Amino acid sequence: MIYRILVVEDDPTIQRELVTLLQGDGYQAEAVTDFSAVVSTVRDRQPHLILLDIQLPGQSGFSLCSQIRAFSNVPILFVTSSSSDMDELSSLLLGGDGFVTKPYHTAILLARIAALLKRAYPHQPDPVLTWRGATLHLDRSQLTYQEATADLTRNELKILAYLFRHAGTICARGDLVSYLWDNQVYVDDNALSVNIGRIREKLAGIGLTGFIQTKHRQGYLI
Repeated sequence: MIYRILVVEDDPTIQRELVTLLQGDGYQAEAVTDFSAVVSTVRDRQPHLILLDIQLPGQSGFSLCSQIRAFSNVPILFVTSSSSDMDELSSLLLGGDGFVTKPYHTAILLARIAALLKRAYPHQPDPVLTWRGATLHLDRSQLTYQEATADLTRNELKILAYLFRHAGTICARGDLVSYLWDNQVYVDDNALSVNIGRIREKLAGIGLTGFIQTKHRQGYLI
């Protein structure tokens, strides 16, 4: 299943950035262009999740959130330059499901989106990701290759899912650490290296030697 995400953001640069980011992560993303018709667009498009700014032309994101909540329980994640506690509290009291402050870290934003979708649609089957003959089964926490199977731990699955969703591009170590551990400062960077090493051993065991490449001082690539 491909989730539909509606981006309600009036800054053209950020709007394009969000749509590109979401599409690159496997979502069907669409940006609102007529801010006088946001509510009707939500009714027509029936998105699975909405990214909503607070400061918008015509009316605020708070007002739009209240109107949407009158007919829909779609997850609403506020993505805004406002960092005040009152704005965050207001977003939650009006029915918002989360609050992310700009400038946002892309890996953390994607993790928040994935968590909201999983919570809102718990019975939807997880997708299967494929790359160069390997298949990652997110629902079974397994990777298969030529009829051989490797069982994965939770962190190993998350690392591979991130790499699969960014296949063909270098994934920075910092982005992976933030995605895995929500940027917790006490996490030793070596923990990522240990997990990557264990994944490589499991992949080699099913014939996938060299599947994950290390790019010196840059990150990892599949």
